[in-house]
Amino acid sequence: MTTWVENPTGGRERGPRGLARAWVEVLVRPRRFFRNGVAPGDQAPGLVFAVSVALVYVATRFALVPASRPTFFASDAASMVVGLLVAGLIIAPIGLHLVAALEVVILMLVVRERAGVSETVQVIAYATAPMALAGVGVPPAIAGVAGLETVVAGWRLLLAAYGVGLLVVGMATVHETSLPRAAVAVAVPAVVVFGYFFGGVFAVETLTGVEVVGEAATGASPADMETQLPGRR
Repeated sequence: MTTWVENPTGGRERGPRGLARAWVEVLVRPRRFFRNGVAPGDQAPGLVFAVSVALVYVATRFALVPASRPTFFASDAASMVVGLLVAGLIIAPIGLHLVAALEVVILMLVVRERAGVSETVQVIAYATAPMALAGVGVPPAIAGVAGLETVVAGWRLLLAAYGVGLLVVGMATVHETSLPRAAVAVAVPAVVVFGYFFGGVFAVETLTGVEVVGEAATGASPADMETQLPGRR
């Protein structure tokens, strides 16, 4: 599914500068971004963008929340490096394309005239932009500060909601459909991406005290599940 178009019509600028510009643009001017920055077949920059967001998110979690660090090896540093590689090279690209495949099926049922698969992948990738800021947690050293955990959970939920909004706007713009129809089309993929992969559901659990996918449903605590990596114990 992933292709790199040498001279795309529209599409995104390559390199670190292109990533930074795409990140700012999609956050500040999403409609214009999705209208001008998503091109047929120009999928690779979107994949790189999603992987970059995932790496920043996971690295932040590892740095601030020791409970989220994987334990592949005796060395914490080696485990975190491998964890980042797993997140960036395996989980992020595979997860992106699986969610995109689900979205394409839903779009076939909801939107009659629509854009292609590549554009759908790009929209999902760029909609993750806010989650680069969502890896924050409460370090053990300041865990006792009153209300801090609630503030952090609220921040993460706000970013997840922003990402969902970007996904709705992006799908409506690229597939030329209404916002309500786009909202229906992205409902399930949004829960998977922003609720589960990026921890929005766990933020809801923290704020409400209601266990959604915590120990009762999965056998693992929310803290353990917030970084979706194998090898934890």
